[in-house]
Amino acid sequence: MTNAYAFEARCPIHITNNTIGSGRGRLCAMPPHTPKERLTAPLIRDSKSSDLRPATWDEALDRVVSGFGAVKARSGGSGFALFSCSKSTNEMNYAAQKFGRTVLGTNNIDSCNRT
Repeated sequence: MTNAYAFEARCPIHITNNTIGSGRGRLCAMPPHTPKERLTAPLIRDSKSSDLRPATWDEALDRVVSGFGAVKARSGGSGFALFSCSKSTNEMNYAAQKFGRTVLGTNNIDSCNRT
């Protein structure tokens, strides 16, 4: 997507005894390795040509809010689309579509319930 942002309501994942619940209700083993250099802070760019740099959460979230506002001002609700999981609860899908319609002003919502 070029000039659009997407919000994804993911299926709930339950972590128990070093296993992760998959989207189909089966358990998957944890990966045998964990990256040693995990991200500990959000990374942002000051311009399209600049490198990523660490930022505070407030700075990163302010950037998200201003970006969403710019898309909404330029394209209205048609600049957004939402995708949610058909295996999520009805309540989660309802919350995702309510967020899309009331906050983002879009009707571009898909929850894959056709399968």
